[in-house]
Amino acid sequence: MAVMVEWWGGRDLRSMLPRVFFEHFSSTSLVAERGDELAGFLVGFVCPDHPGEAYVHFAGVHPAWRRAGLGADLYGRFFALARGHGCTVVRAVTAPVNTTSVAFHRGLGFRLSPGDDEVDGLPVTVNPGPYGEHLVHFERRLDGDGGGA
Repeated sequence: MAVMVEWWGGRDLRSMLPRVFFEHFSSTSLVAERGDELAGFLVGFVCPDHPGEAYVHFAGVHPAWRRAGLGADLYGRFFALARGHGCTVVRAVTAPVNTTSVAFHRGLGFRLSPGDDEVDGLPVTVNPGPYGEHLVHFERRLDGDGGGA
């Protein structure tokens, strides 16, 4: 996804989206186009080890289409897919430095999950992965306890 560096203001997050996600989660991942151009995407899946849960691994909207409802539309479509698979919870994460993403998720009815540390007033969990970064974890219920969409 060459657009990732451009869309994230120079942050190179391409390693977060290996090809395997597109090969194995294509039925629950979404693309939005405007004309013949990529305007946004959402990579998500139904969790095989956690029945009733779905997870948004990564989502992005072209800077020109932000604040136009495209991200909310992608999440709404994913919520419908997740419900269709019997899910009642959707989880997501973001970096605490991405305050726009934190506000976006909270605006969609996601709640902050408890963490084991705090960064800038946000509960975070230290990611045990190769990058060791802090992540903000979110949860959104789809069964009426946690907002619409």
